[in-house]
Amino acid sequence: MSRRRAPAVVLLLAAALAACAVAGLALGPVRIPPGQVLDTVLDGPGRPGAFASIVWDVRMPRVLLGAVVGAGLAVAGTVLQALVRNQLADPFLLGASSGASAGAVAVIVLGAGAGVLGVPLAAFAGSLGALVSVYALARRGGTMTTGRLILAGVAVQYVLSALTSLVLVLAAHPDQMRSVLFWTLGGLGGARWDELALPAVALLLGTGLLIALARPLDLLLAGEEGALTLGLDTGRFRAAVFVLTSLVIGVLVAYSGAIGFVGLMVPHAARMVVGAGHRALLPVAALGGAVFLSLADLLARTAAAPEEIPVGVVTALVGGPFFLWMLRRSTRTEGVAG
Repeated sequence: MSRRRAPAVVLLLAAALAACAVAGLALGPVRIPPGQVLDTVLDGPGRPGAFASIVWDVRMPRVLLGAVVGAGLAVAGTVLQALVRNQLADPFLLGASSGASAGAVAVIVLGAGAGVLGVPLAAFAGSLGALVSVYALARRGGTMTTGRLILAGVAVQYVLSALTSLVLVLAAHPDQMRSVLFWTLGGLGGARWDELALPAVALLLGTGLLIALARPLDLLLAGEEGALTLGLDTGRFRAAVFVLTSLVIGVLVAYSGAIGFVGLMVPHAARMVVGAGHRALLPVAALGGAVFLSLADLLARTAAAPEEIPVGVVTALVGGPFFLWMLRRSTRTEGVAG
């Protein structure tokens, strides 16, 4: 029943995403009627006038980046939860976002290898290093408990935060300090047309490959021994998917900063609707993440207008209580010290 529901859910989420996009283009310091927004979009970017400039040059890149980043973080969270077999896994909580942010900040401030691919590559290296470190610390004696996973994630995040703070101290210019603050809080305000291609390609290729790997991801849900019995080389598969997921996270964080809890909440909501099978779950999670982050960014832009709240703050205010609720529910059946 859950899998049969997936096409209808996809259509519903696609309609919701379109509505969020129109709202994102219409609302802001200058409010544009939705009808005029649609006319401006349909006429293309060559239309003259102030409204067309606002829609195409200022708001459209931000709306598109928000949808891409939200979708990618939700997909990454869904896959990480399968890889470590823990529903509290999330790119932010496992340190992947913080690692990507630390790598990007180091390149920006220290100027080592900065360029079109310098920041994304540094973010990828930081993301992969953080994920591997957390996994190695949390896995002991062939098992991994919720308590060890969370403690390992917190420990790695503290180290990465200290490194980022050190880089901030070394920053020579106020502009660099503002950049570091952006990476630590997350934001979409710097979106530009010429920076959308790489995140979009990373999302499409990464999600496509992960959907193709839906069956082995499903096998991991049967446990280590069950997956081995069914013919899956779990060690090699897990390592390959860690690298792929880290690459997606690194590229996204390189353009949005560290935005937390999207990859924690959205997969849970998607599973409740379409079940745990990844062939249906991943597209639904991607669309759900795009809708969620689009709404969060809209709230960040309008709640305290004319001031703007970092979107990472909005997602943390929503995701923090959800994480605590999930943690309390999980510790009822599993000892934290286990």
